[in-house]
Amino acid sequence: MASVKKNVQTVTPTSVPVKVAHELLQAGHRYLDVRTPEEFSAGHAVGAVNIPYMFRVGSGMTINANFVKEVMEQFGKDDEIIVGCQAGKRSLMAATELLSAGFTGITDIAGGYAAWLQTGLPTVS
Repeated sequence: MASVKKNVQTVTPTSVPVKVAHELLQAGHRYLDVRTPEEFSAGHAVGAVNIPYMFRVGSGMTINANFVKEVMEQFGKDDEIIVGCQAGKRSLMAATELLSAGFTGITDIAGGYAAWLQTGLPTVS
């Protein structure tokens, strides 16, 4: 579910609306929540696995240097994975990094957890 531009070698993940992401989850895809542990513990999609793409440091954010390694400990490179964050920016960056690392079944959730909540999809707090 990704397009690869061979001449530029840019990997772009496919992004889907939250309702489609929920259907994929029901069909057996796994949910990778890349928000911070604090965001995740405040509420998340049912069955989501939390591996932060970034951590809060002071007033900013820093990339998790072990992100791909931590994902590889929980998921296989051919697993069908939907990637979500709070609003969609971090998940798109995380999905792009995972595709570049050789993961093949990566789909980004457009709008993130905020859109998931707004749509009324199932959550755990």
